Amino acid sequence: MIDRFSWLAVYPEILLLAMACVILLVDLLVKGERRTPTYLLSLLTLAVVAGLTALFAQDGKTIYGFGGLVVSDPMSNWLKCFAAVATIVTFIYSRPYAADRGMLRGGELFTLGLFSLLGGFVMMSANNFLLIYLGLELMTLASYALVALRRDHAPASEAAMKYFVLGAMASGFLLYGLSMMYGATGTLDIGGVFQAVASGQVQKQVLVFGLVFIVAGLAFKFGVVPFHMWLPDVYQGAPTAITLMIGAAPKLAAFAMAVRLLVEGLLPLAFDWQQMLALLAIASLLVGNLAAIAQTNLKRMLAYSTIAQMGFVLLGLLVGVVGGNAAGADNAYSSAMFYVVTYVLTTLASFGVILLLARQGFESEDIADLAGLNQRSPLYAGVMAICLFSLAGIPPLVGFQAKLGVLQALVSSGQAIYVGLAVYAVVMSLIGAFYYLRVVKVMYFDEPVAPAAIQAPAEVRVALSINGLLVLVFGLMPGTLLAICRDAIVQMLRT
Repeated sequence: MIDRFSWLAVYPEILLLAMACVILLVDLLVKGERRTPTYLLSLLTLAVVAGLTALFAQDGKTIYGFGGLVVSDPMSNWLKCFAAVATIVTFIYSRPYAADRGMLRGGELFTLGLFSLLGGFVMMSANNFLLIYLGLELMTLASYALVALRRDHAPASEAAMKYFVLGAMASGFLLYGLSMMYGATGTLDIGGVFQAVASGQVQKQVLVFGLVFIVAGLAFKFGVVPFHMWLPDVYQGAPTAITLMIGAAPKLAAFAMAVRLLVEGLLPLAFDWQQMLALLAIASLLVGNLAAIAQTNLKRMLAYSTIAQMGFVLLGLLVGVVGGNAAGADNAYSSAMFYVVTYVLTTLASFGVILLLARQGFESEDIADLAGLNQRSPLYAGVMAICLFSLAGIPPLVGFQAKLGVLQALVSSGQAIYVGLAVYAVVMSLIGAFYYLRVVKVMYFDEPVAPAAIQAPAEVRVALSINGLLVLVFGLMPGTLLAICRDAIVQMLRT
């Protein structure tokens, strides 16, 4: 429905923007090295925003505001809620690490994190090409600054430079593709583009040419092959707290951007962009899993793992339209949404353990640094093992349910090529299980490097325990989260 109260569609963004500015000013008066007032205000803001977006999502209404520039629907609101919760968990895990490394001399970690999240929110609610791009730039510019936040750390500065240069190139690809679409259709509104493309009055050569650049820009944000070059270097070079910040919530924003552009705006061109996504998914599953086997750096291994995981998300996105029939679109796109949400949940816990170990006076970036973790802390070793098994797709964990949903969407299409892709994905997952199980072997069977027990603040212990438990619970009882994703996608497709 069209709501004349446009502000209702952007309440979460307004609240987040206002509080980010307030926190920025309050931080000027904070003297403590751990920035406790800034930290608590940030968590309170994110909790309120998460609650507000969850209420909007449960309401089930779709509201367009500001002349159709923004849309507030269940999909965007649930993704905002999950992203806000992910940022809360990221701040909890990151604070001890950042304080020990002098990254909390100011409150930039929290304020830049909030502004990055705000950019993601804009992308999730955008109903216009220009607004999507503005949200993307807000999120990525804040991310560039976050990667370089540890000023005395040369690898972080190098990673920030690589991220900035390659990110600017990818943004240029996306912007050029969007400009081609505007030139062909005469509108920037996603609904208007859909109608123009569906009418058949636009030259398809121009549309496909622009589509190539749009898919390239999206592929960079997902970090899939061949636009993955930045991901391992940035994951390894950035401070681990920032690696988690750019590897969790932004993936939800990238998914939202892909759905807004490809599904809502360019669904009549599904035959073309699904072929592109298929090639990206095949290459990502192959390169991600094979390259991860050769890694000894844990963060770099998880970066290549991310490339392979995003390949699965693309598999879900590419099977929505089969032979011109979109009957299975809700199943396919909801499986992709479920996959990216559960991936973020698992990533939070796995990097939470790495951050916890890094507080002991070293970075804990190598796989060997986890040696004997079970002898030092069975709880944290158990959480890490659960996350690694989940990423490998081993039942009954949530990663298995996510992979199963994508594979079911592929097989239910009834097309031989998609069934072949499902078999290929299973084979690649079996290969990928090796490097996850190798880390588990190191944790449980190797002698510990540092025999001392691991100390952690109470909020970190509680958050990490709940995080690991949810990976197991959603694997055993995925119905609620699956229903949320499905209902959100159905409502999005209907409007």
